[in-house]
Amino acid sequence: MKVIGAGLPRTATTTQMFALEHLDCGPCYHMRDLLLDLEAGLPLWESAVDGNPDWEAIFTDACSTLDWPSAFFYRELMDYYPDAKVLLSVRGAEEWSRSMEKTIWGMWHGDSVLHHMNEARCVVDPLWKRYIALMSRLNFDEGGAFHGADDMPKLMAAMERWNAQVQRDVPAERLLVWTPSDGIAPLCEFLEVEIPGEELPRLNDTKAFREGIIGGAIDSVTDWWAEREKTTEGLHGAALT
Repeated sequence: MKVIGAGLPRTATTTQMFALEHLDCGPCYHMRDLLLDLEAGLPLWESAVDGNPDWEAIFTDACSTLDWPSAFFYRELMDYYPDAKVLLSVRGAEEWSRSMEKTIWGMWHGDSVLHHMNEARCVVDPLWKRYIALMSRLNFDEGGAFHGADDMPKLMAAMERWNAQVQRDVPAERLLVWTPSDGIAPLCEFLEVEIPGEELPRLNDTKAFREGIIGGAIDSVTDWWAEREKTTEGLHGAALT
C-alpha cells in the first residue's frame, strides 16, 4: 500500500483514483469496488466496523485506497501500512456541502426523489439495505463522521472537524492536503514521480452520482415488481386487459 486516502466523500475521489492508477499507484481500492460486489465486500467491511478488520482480504493487490469506507479507517491503515503516505483531499465548505446535499446527505435526509428511491431500494434489496446500514454507521450514526449533521451548517462543521483531525493525526512529512483545483502536479511531487502530459479529468460529478443511485433503485424496484405474484384482477376487481 503506497497511498491511503483520508479525504471525505465528494472531494474528487474518483478523479484521484484515475490519477493514482496512472501514477504507478494502482490498483486503487475505491467505493466502486465495494459497490461492484456487495455480496463479497459487505461481510469484510461489517467486520472492520465491528473492530475485526482483515485489510489483506479487503485490499488484496491494491496499492492505494480512497473514499469511504476505507478513508474512515485512515488511522488504523496508517499503523497497518507504516510506509504508506496519506492523501487528504479537501474542498471549500459551501461547494462541498452543496454537492453532499444533492448526493450522499440527500440519500438519508430531505424530501427528494433520491431519498425516497433509496428508501424503496432498501425495502426490496437486502444487500442494499445492509450497505446503507454500513454507511449509516460510518456517516450519521453515533461515532460517524457526520453524526448530528441534520442541516448544512452542521454538515460543514463536521467537514471542518474531520479535516482538522486528519491534519493533527498525520505527521506533516507523510501528508498531502490536496484540492481538485491544485491539479496533478502536487500529487506527482508527493509521490516522487514525473508529471504526465495530460491533466486530470472531472469524474463522478453530482449528476453522475444521482444517475447511479436513482437508476440503481429504479432497476431494483422494477426487478422486484416483475417477480411479484401477479393478481388475476385489477383494482377493485376490474378486469385486466
